[in-house]
Amino acid sequence: MAGDFTTIARPYAEAAFAIAKAEQALEPWSAALNALGAIASDPQLHAIVGNPNVGRERLCELVLAIAAGTNGKELPAGPANLARILAANGRLPALPEIARLFDQRKTAEQGVRQVLVRSAFPLDKAEQQGLMTSLKAHFGAEVELSVEEDSNLIGGVEIRADDLVIDSSIRGKLQQLSNELQF
Repeated sequence: MAGDFTTIARPYAEAAFAIAKAEQALEPWSAALNALGAIASDPQLHAIVGNPNVGRERLCELVLAIAAGTNGKELPAGPANLARILAANGRLPALPEIARLFDQRKTAEQGVRQVLVRSAFPLDKAEQQGLMTSLKAHFGAEVELSVEEDSNLIGGVEIRADDLVIDSSIRGKLQQLSNELQF
């Protein structure tokens, strides 16, 4: 879902972050958005979203009721209003991506960059520490490193931090060569 809804979700996440920061309520907003995102990504809800007999307002009230039932209390007004706006515009499926982007922005605000490293082979602790040190110097901030193994890369690593992608994988180099040779 991450790439599919990012363009739609980014303005909502940025606006939500600005409001939450002004209210000094980053944690409650984050918790509420993550709860709403989890509900919106539920397969049973997807069946209801596509049902023309269920109106958008009713769908929103259902999502808000589920969210209130999971944590035992009503959602804060801001996230609940955001859910209503998304429902009115048919964009409830973007909630998980909005929550992800909000949390990413919150982490960056705290001076930490979230970095995803995909490697063709497992990275040991020393290699991960070396990468973390290099990335910390590159970004000038603390780094939270997530490592995934992806054999499709053939060799090398791919590093993603927000919109920055550093692709030093064999697959990436072959793809670049193919583009240059116009295959």
